[in-house]
Amino acid sequence: MSDFILARVSETLSKTQSLESLVHQLLEMLEMVTEMESTYLTKIDNDARLQHIVYSRNTKQLTIPEGFSLPWGDSLCKRALDDGCPFSNDVATMWGDCEAAKALGITTYLSTPVQLADGSLYGTLCAASNAKKSLSVRGEQVLHLFAGLIARTIEKEHLVNQLREANAALIAHSYTDALTGLPNRRAIFDNLSALFSQARNRNHYIIIAFIDLDNFKVINDQLGHEAGDQFLIEVGQRIAQEGDNNAIAGRLGGDEFLIACLGGPLDEPQKLHLASLKKSLDKSISGQYVLGKIHIFYPGASIGVIEINPNLTDEDGALRAADEVMYQVKNNKEKKTFQRLD
Repeated sequence: MSDFILARVSETLSKTQSLESLVHQLLEMLEMVTEMESTYLTKIDNDARLQHIVYSRNTKQLTIPEGFSLPWGDSLCKRALDDGCPFSNDVATMWGDCEAAKALGITTYLSTPVQLADGSLYGTLCAASNAKKSLSVRGEQVLHLFAGLIARTIEKEHLVNQLREANAALIAHSYTDALTGLPNRRAIFDNLSALFSQARNRNHYIIIAFIDLDNFKVINDQLGHEAGDQFLIEVGQRIAQEGDNNAIAGRLGGDEFLIACLGGPLDEPQKLHLASLKKSLDKSISGQYVLGKIHIFYPGASIGVIEINPNLTDEDGALRAADEVMYQVKNNKEKKTFQRLD
């Protein structure tokens, strides 16, 4: 193999970041070495039994377009693999029953499988011409080298994608309450930071509702932890339905939940907004619950709703203020417990 090709490959590998960029440069070098006017990479879809032209390079009359698909069983690549004959410069005689080759006018054909480390067949790396060409040792060497480089790059991209997906799953897990599926305390504070920034830029209030589930311990102790967990899940679902799509709804921990949303302008009173949110939450949380085989009527939670000026209070201060309002509500309300309906 010439020093020029090795130098080009080395330079390509040192600079190329994506599979597409790598393949296009390798196809250009493959065309130069084999002197064939079409070079291309295919991918095999075993489920659909199709072969797809993923990337191609066409320099003369013969054109094999990217995105072209054909039945895998009808392809030259399948015939070449089955016959153990990766090269022919008399395709019409060798594989005269291949309609795709006949339609494209392919006379000379060269391919090698792109095999992944687990033994699976990704696809094929190919070169073709409508003229009769001979195969040099250098061309065959380059074809196999490039197929190996492409396979390793595909495996690397698969690994990177798997790592990204795993990292995203870990991040999602760390920001999600395991029982209710709602954002947890960590996620709430991160989202509150963004909400405060938005409110400051727009000169708007932030509305926060701090929710404490009265008599949850009694529910847990008398009905059992399974019923208690189901109650928290159901409450979480009802709370998540409150507010608009931009509202923050989550579980702070234990029997405490929170909703936060953007309020109105700082120069307008928020009493109607506060009263509306509290009324909606009271109505949503109170009522009947089906906890497995147990049916209860829950009279409602203690809810502290407050408006926050983001220019005067930070996230910690806002939660403390909402917590204080919630305790005022709890201390002033009539004490009621749940009722079993079954």
